[in-house]
Amino acid sequence: MSGLFNPTVAWITLRATLSRKRALLFALPAAILILFTVALKASRPPTRPWPSHVLGTFGFSVLIPLTALIIGTSVLGAEIDDGSIVHLLATPVRRSSVVVTKFVIATGLTMVFAAIPELIAALIAGGGSAPAPAGTGPAKVGPDFGGLVNISSGKLALGLFVGALACSVIYNAVFVMVSVATTRAIAVGLLYVLVWETLLSNFVSGVRLLSVSHYGLSIANGFANDPALQAGLTVTTAVVMGVIVTGLALALAVNLLSSFTLKGEPA
Repeated sequence: MSGLFNPTVAWITLRATLSRKRALLFALPAAILILFTVALKASRPPTRPWPSHVLGTFGFSVLIPLTALIIGTSVLGAEIDDGSIVHLLATPVRRSSVVVTKFVIATGLTMVFAAIPELIAALIAGGGSAPAPAGTGPAKVGPDFGGLVNISSGKLALGLFVGALACSVIYNAVFVMVSVATTRAIAVGLLYVLVWETLLSNFVSGVRLLSVSHYGLSIANGFANDPALQAGLTVTTAVVMGVIVTGLALALAVNLLSSFTLKGEPA
């Protein structure tokens, strides 16, 4: 890994990414999530199990992918758009080192601007609630369930945080690859997030096997054990698929960058 990570490229990337105007957008989704959580915490009764739905569905299908999209397409796509990538490719730095270094920086920034806010929001929410088996809950609400069982804020927050970290890794591998594949990375990424991650993966069960958000939700559910997260996959499946998607995306990004032409498109 040390041979693939270039500190000089990392420093230049970090400085350039945080100095661009679009860096102001990094914190916007996180701010919305935290403010929304505070508002719900103040207005919703504690018997309504909202934290898992809001922090799971909104956090993993909207907050994290949008933040990763903005950051992941900035670290490499912006250099391709303005032509400065030519100077980097003219150096003896390996293409694989360029991709991996950019990916690591993008992942770290996404963890700061998305995974940590997800943790903060979960702690503010104060935990979740899951249906209890008949006879074990505090109140009988139906033939199959005996009420709600509280999930501690620490347990839910830990699960969501670990799941968010996993999503940060996988999403950035995908978006770094997209930024190399096309100069319209933002448009392609938005279409992917809105159609695939937000709509299809939440309404078509078969799509979840190829959904990054459900990889994260499944990993989170492994810690929180909260059926309200609606993970849809086992932890093992989520981890294996996440590793496969990350590896394939990075390998494709390296291949595309290796065939990159001075015209600004992969050959």
